[in-house]
Amino acid sequence: MSKIAFVFSGQGAQYPGMGQSLVQASPAAKAVFALCDAIRPDTSLQCFSGTKEELTVTSNTQPDMFAVEVAAASALTEAGIRPDALAGFSVGEISALAFSGALPVEDAFRLVCRRGELMQAASDAADTGMVAVVKLPPEQVEELAAQFDQVYPVNYNSPAQTVCAGLQSSMDGFKAAVKAAGGRAIPLRVAGAFHSPFMGSAGEGMVEELKNYSFTQPKYTLYSNVTGKPYGAVETYPDLLARQVVSPVRWQQIVEDLIASGVDTFIEVGPGNTLTGLIGKINPDVKTYNVDSADSLSATLEEVKHG
Repeated sequence: MSKIAFVFSGQGAQYPGMGQSLVQASPAAKAVFALCDAIRPDTSLQCFSGTKEELTVTSNTQPDMFAVEVAAASALTEAGIRPDALAGFSVGEISALAFSGALPVEDAFRLVCRRGELMQAASDAADTGMVAVVKLPPEQVEELAAQFDQVYPVNYNSPAQTVCAGLQSSMDGFKAAVKAAGGRAIPLRVAGAFHSPFMGSAGEGMVEELKNYSFTQPKYTLYSNVTGKPYGAVETYPDLLARQVVSPVRWQQIVEDLIASGVDTFIEVGPGNTLTGLIGKINPDVKTYNVDSADSLSATLEEVKHG
């Protein structure tokens, strides 16, 4: 029997105006934004009217992405589409956690606001950046990164895409080495070296912040970026979420495990279609959709319900 996974977008997919038409089309999406605005005033205004530059500031990006993602997922379930499993990329994992019911949406939003602040502060403390390396296998990217001062593979996205983070002073040499090896290094629109040791202070801050929350078993199978496998005992959630900011995202492993479990339909909820593109490279035989607007919601509902 066919299974559906909702996958929640990662940082870098944000864009001005995101979520606005969803709110106009879906009462459930509107309710999510109202909740976020009550905790962090003007979240919706920032999503709908903020500039590209404002949305790229990590302390803004993460809560804004969360709002759009949970709104999109809520709009789908409001229309009768329910997932069998959930996975989120980086900040998207917090959105998936909220949607799963493992943490109340309002608590998860407070957590993601704090996470954004901590990761912004860690980013400001060092001159770092991130690049997506394509056309080279992960093992070769690991070997190249090891040749440079503080450059780390941090996102294992697909067989031919691995994202690395590191010191800007090492990046030019690293990109040249990638080119010489037959690959291509593409700079990413993010503010720091996420999921690397440079996020150590953010990881420590998350340990303290997570002491304020209580988790319950999720309503859906929920995947961890750190392990690439479903979450286990509730007691492990704080540790996994704190480790997540300093650990590589095992996206390819997550997608392969979801497919092995019977998932053949992936719906990306949140801005853009980055994850659907990666999933298609991991396995072109599965169906992929994305929902981040009224139009894409309508198109996805038509395909999934009647396609």
